[in-house]
Amino acid sequence: MDPKRIVVVGAGPAGMMAALRAAELGRDTTLVEKNPFLGKKLLLSGKGRCNLTNACDLDSFLKRFSGNGQFLRDAFKKFFNRELMLFFEKRGLKLKVERQQRVFPVSDRSASVVGILKKELLRLKVRILYKTQLKDILLQEKAIRGLIVEDNQFLAADRLILATGGISYAFTGSTGEGLALAKKLGHTVTPLRPGLVPLATRQKLALAGLTLKNIRLKFSDGQNQIISDIGELLFTDFGISGPLVLTLSGRIAEWLDSGKHVYVEIDLKPALTKEQLTARLLREFREGPKKALKNTLYNLLPKKLAEAFLSVAGIVPQKKVSQVTRAEREKMVSTLKALRLDILKPLPIEEAMVTRGGVSLKEVNPRTMESRLIRGLYFAGEMIDVDADTGGFNLQAAFSTGYLAGESAALSGS
Repeated sequence: MDPKRIVVVGAGPAGMMAALRAAELGRDTTLVEKNPFLGKKLLLSGKGRCNLTNACDLDSFLKRFSGNGQFLRDAFKKFFNRELMLFFEKRGLKLKVERQQRVFPVSDRSASVVGILKKELLRLKVRILYKTQLKDILLQEKAIRGLIVEDNQFLAADRLILATGGISYAFTGSTGEGLALAKKLGHTVTPLRPGLVPLATRQKLALAGLTLKNIRLKFSDGQNQIISDIGELLFTDFGISGPLVLTLSGRIAEWLDSGKHVYVEIDLKPALTKEQLTARLLREFREGPKKALKNTLYNLLPKKLAEAFLSVAGIVPQKKVSQVTRAEREKMVSTLKALRLDILKPLPIEEAMVTRGGVSLKEVNPRTMESRLIRGLYFAGEMIDVDADTGGFNLQAAFSTGYLAGESAALSGS
């Protein structure tokens, strides 16, 4: 058997990059994808804009992972954010760096990123099998022999790279078949949990679709606290979402899993102290003593939020400003600094942006991405037990592990 035949399963960022690197090194490469087109989940990333990486330094980058980031150090040394940005720029895709060093295509279209990858796959003559489902993996003496796809078709391979993703956003095709087969082959799959997932709250404030900018969150389980950076919050029909919530949701889910009562306090005015807010309210009250209280709040809060805010504070929205007591004013100030919502649960993992957990890192060689149990089997992307905050970190991990897996598979046994 020719030791140059490489099959990659999964045409997300990890799988496409793995196939590209293997083909670039002259290997006969086949890319298997269950969807009728490439990069289905990638097209949705960054709200359709594709936050493909982050421009921060390596140590800062690794800190954004939930605990297993150090495993990626070798992959990042091989192919990191600068190399990824150069890869796309050399092929005609202009990039821009936005706040918090998030990197996007200038076009603001994920399709621009997928288009570059597809063009490169075709240029390197990677064989792409669309609408092809992986069914089984065949071994011979604990080494890859090939795989079975639907209709019992056999694909011979000496090197197999699994990049089928986790089980989040299942409608994109991430349904966990790669993880199930890895487990069948003897690999340990750590518990799968939602990461970067919206949270359901007990209070329903009828604010769905409202985005708050420049706010801060403080989550608590009664003993421990997690305080966010200043950023954005999105209200939904079921609770809260947005970058700040998604980033911290994995840790919050762990608290909830342990049976703790968890709540969040939203600081609506993190740049102002309570004393400054008191002075601001008194000035507003003096300027419009006959106004309804909710109308006065329009100068401080989005119109949609003002009435809900007063409801949470326990104050009648139509009350005249001149009738507001000192105790009510103090309650308003404290609520502006800590609007409290009780967290019920994270949304199901199928609605999470990423999957926490996956193939155990103890069973994957970080220098090559090869299985420590099966010769010729490699893993890349969300299949392995690494996950990070929002901001381009997860996509970079996918591109980097894919690149390393593709290179390692191409060069092994040369």
